[in-house]
Amino acid sequence: MRTSELAGEAQPLLSSRLRENTWRSYRVELWNLVLIPIGVLMLVPILWMFDSSFKNVQQEFAYPPVLIPSPLFLENYTDGLVAIPFVKYTLNTLFLTVTATFGLVVSSSLVGFGFARLRFPGKSVLFSVCLSTLMLPSAVLLIPSFIIFKTLGWVGTFLPLIVPNYFGGAFSIFLFRQFLMGIPIELDEAARVDGAGTFRIWSQIIMPNALPAVAAVSIFSLVDNWNAFLGPLIYLDAETEGTIALALNLFAGRFGALYTGQLMALSTLSLIPVLVLFFVAQRYFMQGISISGFGGR
Repeated sequence: MRTSELAGEAQPLLSSRLRENTWRSYRVELWNLVLIPIGVLMLVPILWMFDSSFKNVQQEFAYPPVLIPSPLFLENYTDGLVAIPFVKYTLNTLFLTVTATFGLVVSSSLVGFGFARLRFPGKSVLFSVCLSTLMLPSAVLLIPSFIIFKTLGWVGTFLPLIVPNYFGGAFSIFLFRQFLMGIPIELDEAARVDGAGTFRIWSQIIMPNALPAVAAVSIFSLVDNWNAFLGPLIYLDAETEGTIALALNLFAGRFGALYTGQLMALSTLSLIPVLVLFFVAQRYFMQGISISGFGGR
């Protein structure tokens, strides 16, 4: 009799959970119906760029528009690489991107480690001041920064685009700080008992456990520096020390009106490294963003 009574009491609870799970599945499907068309719509410019990279001049300016070029005009890629020294611009961009990202990751992780794991007077105030710099528009700092770098004699070199990254970035510091606060403090205490210093704790204990945060900051920095246009335009000579963004702008100014297919081909080539990087590090990137956004204590 007792068993039948318990079964009768559990029946409404099971029915309620079944209805809740059913509604949750319907809600997920509804969101998919909304998000999938939005995602496809966002891909249209990229697909159009890729499609246009295989069109000749007649197909590019044909009306009605040619959706699927036939035959594929592969000469856009070979001719585009010859029209401007694209390989040299790519190497310049790679050097700038790697050195700037390395500096940002190292400096931001050190500052984030200090805010997350160390105790010192005024830590909260300094962290608030650091975050407040996110509110400053980049245009406000443009002229003062140019005057400083001009005085130092750095204009015309990569230094104005690389050196500031070795002093950290507010957003990257915030991501590291939030992620590191989720790592148990007992690891630091055990390391100090074994005689490890602060720098050794950061390099051998914290950083190996902070790979998701490193991946997130690295991807943000790599994409920003790879696609940067304003900074290289101001500080670099587009003809000799330009980056990919400057190369595309240079090509568009010279030949873009007549050779749109070649411009789209070069744009496609510049996009490939970023896409490969994201898909390779996607798992770490998403983990770093999720934990940094909701971690902390």
